[in-house]
Amino acid sequence: MKARIFVTLKPGVLDPQGRAIHHALGGLGFDGVNDVRAGKLIELDVADGTSDADLDAMCRKLLANTVIENYRIEKAAA
Repeated sequence: MKARIFVTLKPGVLDPQGRAIHHALGGLGFDGVNDVRAGKLIELDVADGTSDADLDAMCRKLLANTVIENYRIEKAAA
């Protein structure tokens, strides 16, 4: 089974990478971009029996810093 973990910064947390991307897009002439928030995508190939609770525990313990980040899990058949 494939699992995709989307990790993003919580609202209000400064995002220097997003600001740098926003600035670079403006420098390239893309003036219609109001804001940029950067995140990360983690793809896992896990055993079919892996529970939602196990995936959630992986996120809380390692894949996301829950103090400053949110995460969302999407599962799909391999």
